[in-house]
Amino acid sequence: MQEINLQGSKVLVTGSARGLGESFARALVAAGAQVAISDVLHERGQALAAELGAQATYVPLDLLDPAHIRAGVDAAAAAMGGLTGLINNAAITNSGGRTLDELDIDLWDRVMDVNVRGTWLVTQAARPHLAASGRGRVVNLASDTALWGAPRLLAYAASKGAVIAMTRSMARELGPDAITVNAIAPGLTLVEATEYVPQARHDHYLNGRAIQRPQIPEDVNAAALFLLTQGSGFITGQLLPVNGGFVMH
Repeated sequence: MQEINLQGSKVLVTGSARGLGESFARALVAAGAQVAISDVLHERGQALAAELGAQATYVPLDLLDPAHIRAGVDAAAAAMGGLTGLINNAAITNSGGRTLDELDIDLWDRVMDVNVRGTWLVTQAARPHLAASGRGRVVNLASDTALWGAPRLLAYAASKGAVIAMTRSMARELGPDAITVNAIAPGLTLVEATEYVPQARHDHYLNGRAIQRPQIPEDVNAAALFLLTQGSGFITGQLLPVNGGFVMH
C-alpha cells in the first residue's frame, strides 16, 4: 500500500503524550505533517515533542478547563502557522469494572466532562482555524464499547456513544466550511490506559475478532491518517470501527 503523505498538514492531537495519541503523533510526523502534541502530562508531552524534532511542538491542554482549551488550541495553531486537522483523542475511562449501581455521580460527570464536553469545546475552538485552511479535517475517537454494549463500563460507553452522535451533527454544521468530521471506534488496544483491564476482557476481544490477535496502536494509525488526507474530502459524518472484526458495523 502506498504510504500516506501529509506534507503541509498541521494537526493537533489531544491526549497525545502517551498511548494511542502518541502513536498518532509519531505516525503524523513520519507522514510529513506538523503536529501539536497536547496533554496534561507536561513532562511526557515535552519529551515526545523534543524527540520528534522540528515537526512537533507541545501545547498544554486541560479538557476540564474551557478557557484553557481555547488558549491551547490557539497556541497550537500559532505554533504551526495554522491548523488543517484535529484528532480528538483525549479521554478518560475511570468507570471500568463498576456496575451502574456502583457508579457515583461525580465520576459520571468527570467522564462526560472530559470525553464529551471536551471533544465539543476543542472542536469549537479549532473551527475558525480549520475553516481558514479551506481543508479542515476532524477525527473523533469513539470506541467499539458503544457499539456492542460493554458491561461494567457504563459511563465510558455512554460518553463514546455521545461522541458518535456528535460526529454526525458536527459534520452537518461544519460541512459548509469544507470541514469533514468522522469518527473511529477502536477495539481494546494494548496501551497504558488498558493495563487495568482484566485478562478475561482481553480474551473476550481476542476470541471474538475475525482477526484473532491483540490490537496495537499502529492498527489504528492508517485509518486516522487517511481521514486527514485531501482524498477523504467527500467522506464525513461516518463511523469506522477499527477492531479486527470484533464489531462489524
